[in-house]
Amino acid sequence: MLKIGSYNIQKSIGVDARRRPDRTLKVIGELQCDVIALQEADKRFGPRESTLNRDHILAQTNFRPVPFAVGEHSLGWHGNAILVRQGIEILDHRRIELPTLEPRGAVAVDLEVEDQKIRVAAMHLSLIGHFRKKQISSLMHQLHEGLDYLPTILIGDLNEWRDDAKSIRLLEKRYEVTTPGRSFPSPLPVGSLDRIITSPEFTVQKAGVHKSKTARIASDHLPVWAELALEPAGHLT
Repeated sequence: MLKIGSYNIQKSIGVDARRRPDRTLKVIGELQCDVIALQEADKRFGPRESTLNRDHILAQTNFRPVPFAVGEHSLGWHGNAILVRQGIEILDHRRIELPTLEPRGAVAVDLEVEDQKIRVAAMHLSLIGHFRKKQISSLMHQLHEGLDYLPTILIGDLNEWRDDAKSIRLLEKRYEVTTPGRSFPSPLPVGSLDRIITSPEFTVQKAGVHKSKTARIASDHLPVWAELALEPAGHLT
């Protein structure tokens, strides 16, 4: 069993307009995930410093960040970061460029969890539908044409409001798309923008939205999570 999570932390700025990384770390700890993807982990301009201190993550949580950062004080790539529970081995990692008018990207990490090798990719897609489709097509190509196959989980803020959107249907050619529930905006959620997407080897046992008192104020998104079982089912064709 593997518990995966995704959380757009909005640069640690809560709905009260206060930047409180301590609240963000508290919510991350509440989730009790094995792997968690973060969006908007870094500031958007300049040196793109992270709003979460790497040493604080190591000291205050059971996670370590995958080393995607290109700057000394960054945590991720275009704001995308992945935290991995201590004891899970990081085998390989990569940054993925995505087509868009604005800076966007994705990240991927290969992990070994209890003798099973898996891949986790995290993304934060465009606000514009045309570019969301281009980004998903590019991501699928890069994951499936340029890399050896592994059971794969895609997670993140897709910025897609409809489960029947064309961008979602592109993912459904290879994956099962799970919408854990309404996660945006956090005080009174109406949109299901955050999703967990799995290759056929995974079975989603449970999924949901984390709605603690701290989570409702720490960001404009609520975190989502899923518990997955991995049963090797052969490679995709």
